[in-house]
Amino acid sequence: NMASTAAGKQRIPKVAKVKNKAPADVQITAEQLLREAKERELELLPPPPKQKITNAEELNDYKLRKRKAFEDNIRKNRTIISNWIKYAQWEESQKEVQRARSIYERALDVDHRNITLWLKYAEMEMKNRQVNHARNIWDRAITILPRVNQFWYKYTYMEEMLGNVAGCRQAFERWMEWEPDEQAWHSYINFELRYKEVDKARTIYERYILLHHLFDHFDLTETNWIKYARFEEKHGYIAHSRKVYERAAEFYGEDHVNENLFVAFAKFEEMQKEFERVRVIYKYALDKIPKNQAQELFKNYTMFEKKFGDRRGIEDVIINKRRFQYEEEVKANPLNYDAWFDYLRLVESDGDPDTVRDVYERAIANIPPIQEKRHWRRYIYLWINYALYEELEVKVGSSFTSCLLSKFTFAKIWLLFAQFEIRQKNLQAARKIMGTAIGKCPKNKLLKGYIELELQLREFDRCRKLYEKYLEFSPENCTTWIKFAELETILGDVERSRAIFELAIGQPRLDMPEVLWKSYIDFEIEQEEFENTRNLYKRLLQRTQHVKVWISYAKFELSVDGPDRLAKCRQIFEEANKSMRNCEEKEERLMLLESWRDYEKEFGSDSSRERVSKLLPEKVKKRRKLTAEDGSDAGWEEYYDYIFPEDAANQPNLKLLAMAKMWKRQQINTDEPQEKGRSVEESNITNANMYMCKNPPYTQQAYYRMFFFN
Repeated sequence: NMASTAAGKQRIPKVAKVKNKAPADVQITAEQLLREAKERELELLPPPPKQKITNAEELNDYKLRKRKAFEDNIRKNRTIISNWIKYAQWEESQKEVQRARSIYERALDVDHRNITLWLKYAEMEMKNRQVNHARNIWDRAITILPRVNQFWYKYTYMEEMLGNVAGCRQAFERWMEWEPDEQAWHSYINFELRYKEVDKARTIYERYILLHHLFDHFDLTETNWIKYARFEEKHGYIAHSRKVYERAAEFYGEDHVNENLFVAFAKFEEMQKEFERVRVIYKYALDKIPKNQAQELFKNYTMFEKKFGDRRGIEDVIINKRRFQYEEEVKANPLNYDAWFDYLRLVESDGDPDTVRDVYERAIANIPPIQEKRHWRRYIYLWINYALYEELEVKVGSSFTSCLLSKFTFAKIWLLFAQFEIRQKNLQAARKIMGTAIGKCPKNKLLKGYIELELQLREFDRCRKLYEKYLEFSPENCTTWIKFAELETILGDVERSRAIFELAIGQPRLDMPEVLWKSYIDFEIEQEEFENTRNLYKRLLQRTQHVKVWISYAKFELSVDGPDRLAKCRQIFEEANKSMRNCEEKEERLMLLESWRDYEKEFGSDSSRERVSKLLPEKVKKRRKLTAEDGSDAGWEEYYDYIFPEDAANQPNLKLLAMAKMWKRQQINTDEPQEKGRSVEESNITNANMYMCKNPPYTQQAYYRMFFFN
């Protein structure tokens, strides 16, 4: 203890200081200590010596010592029930049943709710054939702890083994008053069946089912109903069995329909050869049970139809199964129009108009929630298919009118509506529909469809008016101009066609002007108006200097029969070459020269071929510096450039290339090039080439000056 000083402070005890903190020379670990202890077996105690009892005095002395030990253990902690049980079992082994009974009673005073204690006590009495004592113990146990099923099972088993059927039934009756679980009821039923008491077993079934029916206990599983029905069937009461199944279906109702119950019901009726009843049961169950929980039901229904049904019945099963799958899909997502299309194809194949119409009505009721036309494109095909089905299958009026009252109007709907009226031989109504459509939403597709309709009817004046309306609506549409001109050409009015083409090329904005000009030129060639064609080419070249226009112009002159056609073609190539000298697109200029070269190969002389070959450019590989978007250096890239001899700025470069080629030929012709015997000019060319590879930013002209003038 710490003493207090006069100042009130506590005195701290002195701690022994470690004088030497260095590690010991020999280190001993805990593992080593345990291993040594195991080797020496220090923890093993020698067995107690065997004691042989030879007379009554020694036996009494032994019993006294054992009882004293048990009593001491109980006195230390009387709540440890295992000590009481060991004490009682020892007394029982000594044939002291009365003492053992006294010990069990003392233990029950300590803890009367201990299940093991009651079981050991009753088992002791039964082993010693003390039936009344055992019956008394079981009676006390089930009175104190009525919810422990083990007491009831052992009690009833004991009474049945003793042949006391009335006593066993009385115990079961007392047990049933506590409304135990279903296994207890089945134990009671099996007990009655063992003694052929069928009526009493039926009464127990009825009591059990009535008990749950009164309190709406849906924990009454379908297995119990099935067992009850099979019990009746087994004993030959078919009508009673069917009634049980019907009561079970009524008990669960439409909200708690169970798959296994209806499968069992259907199999029961199948065993009784009531095939129509089986079919009705399956169909009723499939209508009520959720589709994801009816897999076993579908399987059994299919097997039944394969065994006893016809082809139509089997197809109905498969169709119903797929229909249920589609129903689940459209319930999960009503806006999944692809699922609706699949569902509708299925029901249309079934051929029931009322069902198909009902599904169509449900499908079109799911309007897209967003008022944007792109979300309505899939939805509108539901209306189209609905209208076509009504017309083709049911032979009634079309549903296009209802569809056209929707928020968006689609050209396809108007065209199909007009075609429907034509099929009904109502031409005026079709024209009225197309007129209304063009007035509400003028579109290219609508106008084209209306024109095609009038063309099929050979109403050419109407076609002209429609083309005029079309071009007022979309003057930049070159295809419409071309079709209008082709119509007039077919009708033999060439001047009107030419006037239409002239109006077309005079438009300030066109979507495909090259197609329009080509059509106009082809039209004049077809009419053999070659002067007009030449004028068209010249007018086109005033607008564009595209190489394909020049080549087409040259080929046109070559195709026109005449003494000077070759000269005119060559002249066009000459003009094109002059015109394209300042062209930035060197590939187009090369294309022109190659076309000119092909022409000279076929129709020209040696001098003209040589002249054109001199105009062809040299192909040179170059490198240029790349720059990233942020202005940093992105490396180098190689590209091909063309050097045309006609360009004066390229003459030094061509000279440098010629000298480099000459040096290359000398290197090839010489087996072992002499390093010391090279001329100064050859050395300069080699140095220039090497310097160009290492320093790409400089031009070839700079290299030339650097090595030939310095």
